[in-house]
Amino acid sequence: MFLQYRTQGLILKREDRGEADQLFTVFTRDFGKLEILGKGIRKISSKLRPGVETLYLSEIEFIQGKTQKTLTDAISIEKFQRLRKDLGRLNIAYKISEIFDEMVKGQERDEKIWSLLNEVFQKLNNIEPRTSNIELFYYYFFWNLISILGYKPELYHCSICQKKLKPERLLFSEKEGGIICYNCFKEKETSIGQVKEISPEIVKLIRIFLEKNWPVLIRLKIGKKYLESLEEISQNYSDSILEKNKT
Repeated sequence: MFLQYRTQGLILKREDRGEADQLFTVFTRDFGKLEILGKGIRKISSKLRPGVETLYLSEIEFIQGKTQKTLTDAISIEKFQRLRKDLGRLNIAYKISEIFDEMVKGQERDEKIWSLLNEVFQKLNNIEPRTSNIELFYYYFFWNLISILGYKPELYHCSICQKKLKPERLLFSEKEGGIICYNCFKEKETSIGQVKEISPEIVKLIRIFLEKNWPVLIRLKIGKKYLESLEEISQNYSDSILEKNKT
């Protein structure tokens, strides 16, 4: 006898399987990240199709077989229509889905991740068109996600000497898990591994992300130079975390 479950889930990814099936990657409220097979769902006659498009929040029902979870019902709760009609927002939503898929493995309920995903998708959907630097929403998600996963960076004190950071020459150390002062870098250069210089402005920006200061965030105007620096720091830290998780 197969067990049957019902829960809410965000549809983050789908892959075609066979002639008419699709495999969905869903982050659910009650069971965490799941892969669920939609049998015959690519057929026009499928009753499940309207409820499980990518980037939908849906109420889903599935059965647990011996080796596979199979979708049996799906009702859309939120289609995020404004997000889907704006290429900039849509690209950020897909980027969020990709980093989530890379970082979050296995089946485990996590209310904090569930709340973060819902929060960011709602903000992306409801944000006023005049808001600039939509890219910041991705970085808001990234830094909060890795913090939930146990990789929150030290942003207020040097990760080595523990002295309060001053707005001067600073470096981000993947090995030390946060900011280090230049004095510690000079003293321990050979033992701390790869570092990247980080401006006080980028440190402040990441602090705003982790403080979840939306009133400030939506008013920010960030220049290209700072966005490129933020992208590099985020990508390097992401790569470092993913490499650690392989071992």
